[in-house]
This record gives sequence, structure tokens and C-alpha cells, in this order.
Amino acid sequence: MLELSTGRRRWLLFVNVVAVSLVVATMSALYTSLPDIAVAIGATQAELTWIVDAYTLALAALVLTAGALGDRFGRRATLIVGLALFTLSSALPLWLDSPLWLIILRAVAGVGAAFVMPSTLSLLTASFPPERRGTAVGTWAGFAGIGGIVGLIGSGLMLQVWSWKSIFLVYSVIGLVVLVAASTIGESVASRRGRPDVGGAVFSALAVGGVVFGLIEGAHTSFSEVPVVVALITSAVSLAAFVLVELRADDPILDVRYFRRRGFSAGSVSVGMQFLTIFGFFLLIVQYLQLVKGYDAIGASLSLAPMVVPVMVFSLLSPKITAGVGLRAVSVVGVGAIAVGMVFLSRLGVDSSYWDILWPMVIASVGLGLSTAPATSAIVSDIPVDEQGVAAAVNDAMREVGAAIGIAISGSILAGRYAADIGAVLPGVPDPAREAVAGSFAGAVEFGEVAGPAAQPIVDAAAAIFASGIADALLALGLVAAGAALVLLVVAPGRGYVPYGERAEAAAEPRRPVGQV
Repeated sequence: MLELSTGRRRWLLFVNVVAVSLVVATMSALYTSLPDIAVAIGATQAELTWIVDAYTLALAALVLTAGALGDRFGRRATLIVGLALFTLSSALPLWLDSPLWLIILRAVAGVGAAFVMPSTLSLLTASFPPERRGTAVGTWAGFAGIGGIVGLIGSGLMLQVWSWKSIFLVYSVIGLVVLVAASTIGESVASRRGRPDVGGAVFSALAVGGVVFGLIEGAHTSFSEVPVVVALITSAVSLAAFVLVELRADDPILDVRYFRRRGFSAGSVSVGMQFLTIFGFFLLIVQYLQLVKGYDAIGASLSLAPMVVPVMVFSLLSPKITAGVGLRAVSVVGVGAIAVGMVFLSRLGVDSSYWDILWPMVIASVGLGLSTAPATSAIVSDIPVDEQGVAAAVNDAMREVGAAIGIAISGSILAGRYAADIGAVLPGVPDPAREAVAGSFAGAVEFGEVAGPAAQPIVDAAAAIFASGIADALLALGLVAAGAALVLLVVAPGRGYVPYGERAEAAAEPRRPVGQV
């Protein structure tokens, strides 16, 4: 563990929470700007999808390898490399603004984010003593949890005054400032370095990248499309190969036997489910507010602002709560609260008020704040200090895969319900507009704007179908979260559980032999 003064630890915490907030906010920052981007550069819907999701794909695919590189070569070094890539690729769209260039640069930014995210967490867990580590992790988790909301609100505010390029300008400037700040913190590196696990790096990237690509592309096209099927099969085969390689490697990127540890496995399940439900919710609620309720971009973004306070407050309180009641209780209650919030949100309809959104959203936010820091702490605490980069990367990978699954579930259910029911409305739609109305509710809204009052009954009927699809998807998210809460009831350890990493640190044990649990 790094020996730092209180002031240096506070500075380290500040730099790292700003860095993680920046890369998480970037995931959602472009959601509200897509219509402006489409008009400005003539991007198709498929291109818009990958302008947003190329970032997530690169981040998810490379985060485990990046975490291992941080353990080997230095966590501050990988943080600086990641911030440099992120900053440069955020600045270049100011000049290189074709759809293809935006997709490429967003992917490069995702590579940078893959180096940043595990470095920020592992620097904290390797630098704070056990008695202060919970607060540091809680602060990190709280800022990581609200980053997506801040990204939505910030970009919405910028678009009120400036063009869509202002988002890239602001994020590149912030990235540069954080890069300079990161150069002032101390280095942290594993005390033992084995042989590089090239096979583990390749197969982990293919496994995670394949499933994320398949889920994203499948949600926007069809899960029967050849590229989607190939990606998902590649992911499954690569995952099996990854497990076999890691079991045989002398110095694996991730010893898969760690999943036998109850804290590590429970934390992984909890983090994945949190982001599955919350990012699925983001996808649905933004469309509901903008298309069904008629909110503009900034109005939809600000409507999510009440989530910030509960997430931050309970993220900071949750380490002390966990110390008193145990990981099992706080995980089950937290994920269960997310489930309750989603189930009540599934009652939304065309005529629902903002109050009908607000109070279930706050319940879900309390659950997210209550469960996110303990889950993250459980993952990193069950791994030796020498492998904190990998532990942080597992936490980040579960977030990204969970978010991709949640978006895929929500988008597929919504699209399926709309496609199944819109046929009853189409006979009243003129032939030139029929394909647009059948394709999406946004097409129906556009048809109504062009056709005028005579088309309002068709738009109203399509809105009711679209709102029903959103309700179905929210209910599905709630049921998945409820199922995860039941799994955590069985898997998560109770009071008195001492994580492996803390036991090893207290006893000053050397790094464990591969396979020892």
C-alpha cells in the first residue's frame, strides 16, 4: 500500500473521481445530441448507433487487459495513457466530423476510457488503508453512478447555447486538465510481475467485445442477422477458451477461481444487475419523455436530476451500513429497491404525470446508491492488492456488459411490442408514410407533424402502443432485478465475512499461488 499523507490521499481521491466521472459521463453525453448530429453530418440511424456505442464496445472489450497492464506497468501510467487517448480523440471531432471519423474517434476514446476506469479505482484501493478504503470506494462508486446522469444534463445544457461540437470541446478540455492533474499523483504498481498472459488478453477481448457488439447490433437490427449471430457465437467460444487458458496460465489476467469467493461473485452479480436495469431505464425513459410527453432535450435530461442526490448520499452511507448488517442484507435490499422502482414505473402510460415517474425513480436511485459501493468493494476486497487493477477491471466489465444487456432487453421488448401492435393502425395511414409509421414511433410523430390535425388519432394510437411497449420493458427490468435479488440472497455472504484481500493484507501474506481460494 502507498504511504501517503491525508492531504495527498484527498488529492488522489479528487483526481480519480473526476476522471471516472468524465469517462462515464461521455457514455451518455451524445444521447441528446443525436438529432443535431444527424442533420449536421447526414448520418444514418445505423451510423448514429455506432457513434454512441463504439465507445462502449471498445471500453468493455479492453478494460480487463487494461487493468492487468496497470498492475504490471503502473496504474498512474495507464491512467495518463488513457486520459491522453481520451482527450485527443475528444478534440479531433472538432475537425474530423464525418460519420466514419466520429465512429473511429469514439472507439479510440473508448480505448482510453478502458485504461482510465480500472486505474482510478485500483489507485484508490491500493493507496487507502482498510479503515478508510470503504469511504474512498463509496465516493468513487457514487460519482461513477451519477456520471451518466451528469452527462445527459450537461450535454442538454450545452445544446441550449452551442452546437453539438461543444460537447467534444468541453470534454477534451476537461480531459486535458485531469491529465495534468494525474501527473501529480504517485505511482502504484504490483510487487510481483509474471509473464504476460497474451492468450487471456485476446480471449477476454473477444468474449466481452463479442457479446457487447452482438447485443447492441441485435437490439437495433435483429438478433437473426448474420453479424449478430457470429458475434454472439464468437463470444461464447472465446469465453470457454478464456476459462481454459486462465486455469492453465502461470500468471493469468484473471484467475477464474476467484468466482468461488462469495464476496467477489456476489459483487459481480450485483454490479451487473445495477447497470442492466439503470441503463435500460435510461434508454426507455428518455424516449418516453421526449416522444410521448413532448419534452425537449434539456427537459428530459433535467427530469433525471433527482436521481443524483439519493445515489450520492447512499453511496457514501452504504459502507457503514454494510459494516453493520453485512453484504447480503445491503445487496438484497438495494437491488430489491431497484426492482420495486422499475415495477412501479411499468405503470406509466400516455397520460401519466411527472410525479408518476419521480417517486419510483427515487426508490430505484436509493437502491442504486445503497448497493453500488458495497458491490464494488466486495469485488476489489476479495482480490490481493497486487491485482487491484484486474479487480477494478472486473467491476468495470460487469458494468459495461450489464448496461449492454439492459439496453438490448429494453430495446428489443419495446421494438417488438410496437411492431406487433402497430399493424392495427396502419390501414389509416397513407401509403407514402406507412413505412415510417410502421418503423418507429418517431416516424409516427413526424407523420403527425406533416399531416396536421387529421393525423392526430393515428399518432395517439401509436403513442399508446409505444407507451405500452415501454411499460412492458420496464416490467421486464424489474423482474430481472427481483431475480437478481433472490440470487444475492443465496450467494452473498452475511455479517462477519472477511474478504480474502483484507485477510491477506492483515497477515502480510505474499500473493497467493494460482488456484488457491
